[in-house]
Amino acid sequence: MTDDEATVPDGISIESAVSDDRLDVLRVLDAAMLETDSELVTERIDAGDALVARFRRTGAVVGALVATRPDPRRLHVDAVAVRRARRGRGIGSALVAAAVRRAERDVAVDAVTAAFDSKLEAFYTDLGFQIDRNRCGGDRGVGESEADRVRGRRPVDAPMGDDDPESGERRR
Repeated sequence: MTDDEATVPDGISIESAVSDDRLDVLRVLDAAMLETDSELVTERIDAGDALVARFRRTGAVVGALVATRPDPRRLHVDAVAVRRARRGRGIGSALVAAAVRRAERDVAVDAVTAAFDSKLEAFYTDLGFQIDRNRCGGDRGVGESEADRVRGRRPVDAPMGDDDPESGERRR
């Protein structure tokens, strides 16, 4: 079992979203009542910055993560959601962990960030995010006050001195 497989619940695979997953990603995010820009989702799928959690037996998308790149050195978790029937099984954690692992392999990225409801603080802290309680401003969701939102930042390790610079390998 690889390190990536160790964090993924049985029967689930975490994969890059492909264009055929677009509607499923939008449905998962919509069902979680997350504001979704369909053009942004398409753009992030095309850029390789969207992930899906897929039920292996049927191929159904049961979770999705969409990340943006507000600047070249930062990967921002814009939205992550899991179908209601599959919540509480570690799928959301596996999606965020997979995004962090991808950022660790990208030599240009030095941090992964997220803005989220304060009730999710433990979820992100458990994934290694440092919490910033400063106001989130434009990161506020529908019906939320700025006081309800916090930011998280997870630094990505610097490249090791003996790494092959072409491979993009990062220290763990």
